[in-house]
Amino acid sequence: MSAFLTLHEPTLRLAAFAGVLALMALLEVALPRRGRSGPRLHRWMTNVALAGAGTIVLRIAVPLLAVGVATLAEREGFGLFHWTGTPEVAAFVLSLVALDLLVYAQHVAFHKYGLLWRLHRVHHADTDVDATTGIRFHPVEILISMAIKMVAVALLGAPAGAVILFEIVLNAAAMFNHSNFRIGPAADRWLRRIIVTPDMHRVHHSIHRDEHDMNFGFNLSFWDRLFGTYRAEPREGQESMRLGLAEYPAPTPQGLGWSLMNPFWNSTNPDDTPRRERTI
Repeated sequence: MSAFLTLHEPTLRLAAFAGVLALMALLEVALPRRGRSGPRLHRWMTNVALAGAGTIVLRIAVPLLAVGVATLAEREGFGLFHWTGTPEVAAFVLSLVALDLLVYAQHVAFHKYGLLWRLHRVHHADTDVDATTGIRFHPVEILISMAIKMVAVALLGAPAGAVILFEIVLNAAAMFNHSNFRIGPAADRWLRRIIVTPDMHRVHHSIHRDEHDMNFGFNLSFWDRLFGTYRAEPREGQESMRLGLAEYPAPTPQGLGWSLMNPFWNSTNPDDTPRRERTI
């Protein structure tokens, strides 16, 4: 499996990205969970442009990327799994779980510390959360996230195939759990025992800080329960809850220039300043 993933990486990444995004967009039209507060086109163009800018920045700044680090670790034999002689299957599975935990912890850090939050608030400023919100991240946040992942992959000695699969699943999961389509209550209740569902993650995009500082998981849902950051529902209900950030009402966050420059401006929200002191 690892060899197949490595050999067909570009095709698999593109097919998964385009396929999941198209499927979520269709479901959002056919079975919307919430009404929209504004037109899609401008938001979608900004969100896709941010994702494209992040990809370009990564290719220029760190062309090796996490998969390259994993390949180097395999060739040179460094990292925990290589040093301990961990069987390939075990290393593959453990890498998937460890990297998912890393994303959870990184997400908490981006909320807790002021400088990181400045970058991450571009993601939270989206006022109509849908599948494209799952790819709406500031290029500098994407760069920092990749650097963290590369260090983790090097320390673990994670197999290249596991890194490829993790990144494909993470990208697909982000578009899924940000999507605005209706899942029945029973199905949602069962799904969120294992994975993060749209209703579960939408709480994280609440305008209320005590709610958007919860439900940090992107793929596996049990990290939030394990670390006490799980909240089942928003106080205002899924269909009535307000999304985004109070200090950045629509349509301001929908501009690409605004999104790229926002981290370099001070927040106008008094509640947004003590991030470093806040314990999540």
